Amino acid sequence: MKVELFIPCFIDQLFPETAFNTVKVLEKAGCKVKYNPQQTCCGQPAFNAGCWDDAKAVGSKFLNDFSSDTVIVSPSASCTGMVKNYYNDLFTNTIVHNKCRNIQSNIYELSDFLINVLKVDYFGAELQGKAVYHDSCAALRECKIAEEPRKLLDKVLGLELVDLKDNETCCGFGGTFAVKFEGISSAMAQQKVDNAIAADAEYIISTDASCLMHLQGYIDKNNLPLKTMHIADVLAHGWGFA
Repeated sequence: MKVELFIPCFIDQLFPETAFNTVKVLEKAGCKVKYNPQQTCCGQPAFNAGCWDDAKAVGSKFLNDFSSDTVIVSPSASCTGMVKNYYNDLFTNTIVHNKCRNIQSNIYELSDFLINVLKVDYFGAELQGKAVYHDSCAALRECKIAEEPRKLLDKVLGLELVDLKDNETCCGFGGTFAVKFEGISSAMAQQKVDNAIAADAEYIISTDASCLMHLQGYIDKNNLPLKTMHIADVLAHGWGFA
């Protein structure tokens, strides 16, 4: 299957290895991956800040950068959720209405695409240790993703996936929320990390690099024995690339 790859600006700038691993996983699943280097942002930061005119300008570029008749895959439930759900507020009944709807129906978060479209759950990945899976707000509530990442992680050799208490609770990042309400945000990260430690986990795994960055920041600040990993990095681990 031919797919277009959407790498959010967050991953492009801070976690490029996750982008490369996404390509490797998709290619191992038999996909021919196309990447448009002109792509930038989906407009989510501006949209969440209430700057809808700016978000519409950025979103218009997104719609121009991608095809309306090709599957688009992204290693981010947050950005996928932005396009699938909130582009309705920006582009309904505009001249790009139809193209927007087509793109909305063709964009998938990585684990959703692997499980529900390709029907592939095994990649030969290996990772020794015990892990918890963090349900990001966007994955769970905007993309309706819950079992898909867990099915993929269950097939990772050596990895024991254990339950995380209050796994549906936000990690506290929320984009600018972490800046505007630092104390609350840090307390929410602490709760998430404390629950992972209580489960004797060595890894916190998620579909969203933004959540993981937030949690890793708390972990590093407090010198805790935990590591965060994006699911794309886990799936590419142990077969010569990670």
